Amino acid sequence: MNIQWYPGHMTKALRQINEDIKLIDMVIELADARIPSSSRNPKIKSLTNGKLHILLLNKADLAEDSVTSAWVDFYKKDGIMALPLDSRSKSSIRSVKSLIDKASEEKRARDLKRGIKNRPVRALIAGIPNVGKSTLINNLAGKKSAKTGDKPGVTKGKQWIHVNKTLDLLDSPGILWPKFDDEKTGEALALFGAISDEVFEKQELSLILYRRMSELYPGRMEEAYGIAENLPDAEVLDAIAESRKLFKSGGVYDLKRAADIFLDDLRSGRLGKVTFERPD
Repeated sequence: MNIQWYPGHMTKALRQINEDIKLIDMVIELADARIPSSSRNPKIKSLTNGKLHILLLNKADLAEDSVTSAWVDFYKKDGIMALPLDSRSKSSIRSVKSLIDKASEEKRARDLKRGIKNRPVRALIAGIPNVGKSTLINNLAGKKSAKTGDKPGVTKGKQWIHVNKTLDLLDSPGILWPKFDDEKTGEALALFGAISDEVFEKQELSLILYRRMSELYPGRMEEAYGIAENLPDAEVLDAIAESRKLFKSGGVYDLKRAADIFLDDLRSGRLGKVTFERPD
């Protein structure tokens, strides 16, 4: 399924980020722990050159713990300071603050040698749409400073947030990149809500999800909907609609609602913890 999404506001946002980067000491990159490879924007990598860089695998509470740990080790071997994150968890937020302090130690030491005292680290929060950047900022700052939502594109403008005397954050809109290298990247981003649902056929994407769940997590479809893993495509949404009693007038299966519910069950964690990508 060939899904591409790069609306005009993302070009403008990337241009603004490239202008702002000269003000930044650190890039805090957020990726989705369920798709740690597909959810990393290659455009962000170029922003980290010469900057402190932290990678947070957000929504780790919805991903397989052992696979997330493997991804963290994978990135650490690549020289990236990585950490699993549940941006709603206080203990997880404390771990992020500790990692920011650790990553900033050398910079603060250099500042002191130059006679600069108590200047806060200026960090850019960057990532794809709907990955949880604003929720992270609000919980780091301990107040509602950034807009949050469950649709891609909620954060539109530039926002500086003062966290404390040691840290200032610059929020940025979620951005993708102009062309995905392969279909699986677009599918993964669409499955987990980084691409607007309006730009693809949800019923077709639901069939891809069914095949992925059957391949990676045998038994989950039975647990969630009471259906087998080997159904032909034409019967999948019928079976989900039957399971959830989703009917239109005349007793016809409501396949649109079945697809909506199936995708929402994935994104919200009702299908259980999932990770669709493994480190090489």
